[in-house]
Amino acid sequence: MVFLSYPSYRLKKNTYKIIVNTNTKCLHLYKNNNLIKSYPIAIGKPSKPTPKGTFKIINKAINPGGPFGVRWLGLSIPGYGIHGTNNPNSIGKAVSNGCIRMYNKDILELANTVPIGTTVIIT
Repeated sequence: MVFLSYPSYRLKKNTYKIIVNTNTKCLHLYKNNNLIKSYPIAIGKPSKPTPKGTFKIINKAINPGGPFGVRWLGLSIPGYGIHGTNNPNSIGKAVSNGCIRMYNKDILELANTVPIGTTVIIT
């Protein structure tokens, strides 16, 4: 007889993944590998580009203040995150210090949807 530990056979429901395309300046949200929403973003300026790779959301902050808008989703690369903005005219441009900026209404929706631990792939 073989016994499986609980985590080995438990099916995950509502698995989210974020894919950021720095070329198109768009963040795509997937649920169970199905695209459910796309958002316009701002990315890092040429002198401070947005890092590429696979990361995790490791923390969330409400009203972090300053240029970060109404929400902060910290990534597993220190000092970088997905956040709102106090400059909505920057969305669609390469102007940040490497972080991913979103409209405040969009980051509110995203932050309320994805849990800590969500995978973020930046290409």
